Amino acid sequence: MPIIGVLVSGRGSNLEAILRAIEAGTLHARVGLVISSRADAPALDIAARSCVPTCVIAPKAYASRAEGGQAIIAALREADVEYVVLAGYKPILDGAVIRAYPDHIVNVHPSLLPAFAGGMAPRPQTEALEAGVKISGCTVHFVTEAVDAGPIIAQAAVPVYDDDTVESLSARILEQEHRLLPETLALVTAGRVRVEDKRTRITPAGKNA
Repeated sequence: MPIIGVLVSGRGSNLEAILRAIEAGTLHARVGLVISSRADAPALDIAARSCVPTCVIAPKAYASRAEGGQAIIAALREADVEYVVLAGYKPILDGAVIRAYPDHIVNVHPSLLPAFAGGMAPRPQTEALEAGVKISGCTVHFVTEAVDAGPIIAQAAVPVYDDDTVESLSARILEQEHRLLPETLALVTAGRVRVEDKRTRITPAGKNA
């Protein structure tokens, strides 16, 4: 069974969605480690309730991003992690981590990339409202060294209403994140997603990848 490492910085609602999908049997994988960039992240409590090992690797504890990246790599390898998920992870991931797990790190972003790339929630939602778009949503993509520019795996659209606030739009997008991220992870960990010329191809169920 594939082992997933989840990197978090905040409340952990997407981590919780992943754990629910595993429990329901729709995601055939195991979360082997949760790494937080903050010791006070509520996501650590979610992991603890599910008996998932955790560790805190705070960027400020290291002299450089590279040193912090090596600590992350060491922790992931010790846990035999095969796939990595950025689930509300705030720091920019060091390039060494990305190179250690090529096309095996996924991120969920609260916009329809490439629109409103960069920044954590609620910045993309705020920018979407300020731009007056009629459709927003979320994107799950492979992580590359260019922020929010990796190959897109899946997207979910969310309508933007005239009376939307950042909070109301964010809530509807987050609901789709909770559905889309585990569904996409199921495809990735089953080996059904491949990258060709910076685009992803998904092998239909029942066919060899």
